[in-house]
Amino acid sequence: MNPETKQKLMGVSTATLCTALFKRGLRNQFIQDVRPLNPNLPNMVGEAFTLRYIPAREDLNPITVFQDRAHPQRKAVEECPPGAVMVFDSRKDARAASAGSILITRLMVRGCAGAVTDGGFRDSPEIAEMTFPVYHHRPSAPTNLTLHQALDINVPIGCGDVAVWPGDVVVGDREGVVVLPAHLADELADEAHEMTAFEDFVAGEVRKGRSILGLYPATDPKTKDDFAAWRKATGR
Repeated sequence: MNPETKQKLMGVSTATLCTALFKRGLRNQFIQDVRPLNPNLPNMVGEAFTLRYIPAREDLNPITVFQDRAHPQRKAVEECPPGAVMVFDSRKDARAASAGSILITRLMVRGCAGAVTDGGFRDSPEIAEMTFPVYHHRPSAPTNLTLHQALDINVPIGCGDVAVWPGDVVVGDREGVVVLPAHLADELADEAHEMTAFEDFVAGEVRKGRSILGLYPATDPKTKDDFAAWRKATGR
């Protein structure tokens, strides 16, 4: 990812990115029903590295499968590149864990950018204390083996009703997670950066008592003049 793009995405909201995506006809990029375990962290930004689970079949998925060093879950954690976001396709099923604190710690220590599942993570209190952005639906105490069977690494997946392709840019904030198609990431970052500056200006004007009519959207020519003056004064 372009470092400048990453820096801009660190300073914008998923809501603003969703608006920019909507302008391009992309209406379903916000992962449904996932929340940050630690909402006090900076934005999560990184390219997607994926793991797909299927429903577990008991004769093929006993606890002894973890003795295999090439087990897909363990292998994915060791192969997720530094700077990438590990995205789990857990079929929106949080009854069993996608992973736990040890594997999440390994991702953190390896320099990954974060983790997202549309299921749940076990050991969630410990994960919530980490300075590592992690998103899930809800806590899941049982091991993943009870319901999930890890199968495919770094393939297109679904996560929270969103199609996620390896290399897509994943952005998380205190509200949730949005997925940006890789080929649009630069222009989306630029537009969202500009939108954020304007929305910060608008918010300040509204707090002063100004009406939103003509201000948001900027249909009054004076709004554009005022915004230009604000940018000059604030260096934005």
